[in-house]
Amino acid sequence: MSLDALPSPSLNLALICKLNLSNNNLQEIPESLTARLLNVVVLDVHSNQLRSLPNSIGCLSKLKLLNVSGNLIEFLPKTIENCRALEELNANFNKLTVLPDTIGFELINLKKLSVNSNKLVVLPRSTSYLTALRVLDARLNCLRALPEDLENLVNLETLNVSQNFQYLETLPYSIGLLLNLVELDVSYNKIKALPDSIGCLKKLMKISVEGNPLVSPPPEVVEQGEYAVKEYLCEKMNSAHQSPPKKKSSWVGKLVKYGTFGARRKEREEREGFIMHEQYRAIAGLATPRHVSMFSPKRLFSPRRYS
Repeated sequence: MSLDALPSPSLNLALICKLNLSNNNLQEIPESLTARLLNVVVLDVHSNQLRSLPNSIGCLSKLKLLNVSGNLIEFLPKTIENCRALEELNANFNKLTVLPDTIGFELINLKKLSVNSNKLVVLPRSTSYLTALRVLDARLNCLRALPEDLENLVNLETLNVSQNFQYLETLPYSIGLLLNLVELDVSYNKIKALPDSIGCLKKLMKISVEGNPLVSPPPEVVEQGEYAVKEYLCEKMNSAHQSPPKKKSSWVGKLVKYGTFGARRKEREEREGFIMHEQYRAIAGLATPRHVSMFSPKRLFSPRRYS
């Protein structure tokens, strides 16, 4: 309707369950209006000119779907964490540079988080606490890294972090612990090596890696498709775990080698061209088992006198 501002409605706003204000020219939503939408379940304000959301949005305790895509929003209010019934948040095509640091600690029912086509540099660490999350779409941003402990996203089925272009260079090992992951899109980034752990993802049906300078797996493997990529990574991981550990040298062996406790010290000295001066031989002999007991704390501090 090309609305620049909202009229003052005569009806009781507490009766509204779904409010669609999309495709207008709204630059703000009044705090007083949002605070009265106590029973709203769906709020759609996409394709407006909004630069921010009112703090009173935290009053929407029954809100399940929030669509603020296609606006000019630079940040989400921290109070959005109070919308604990929220199941879907669509903030695509905005100017977001950050998300609230603790967003993942409170939105425990969130199933879909769409923040593509923004200017996000990182996803907050709390994102990994969104245990109900099934879809995470963060493509077309400026992401430089993903949270390390992604394994907490036990229900995640779709992860899209494609087209972060020159920014995203690595993926965390924990990405291979997303046991319910079905679709993974990391295309058009600067990733050189995929984590070997991806080979463990039995439910993974689609993996997109084109547009990366991949070395592991090599291009010839990538060309063979998803199955070949998973098999390559799985074999690489298994071979790494099966390689025998390096045998550690024993310090006792070194003592024996250098004759500390051996009776053939003189032969070794002559063989290596090392001759110990006679005045030090007696001192060296004190280190033999025969004399060690003379220097034990029990003997030194005993009231008995030794001649």
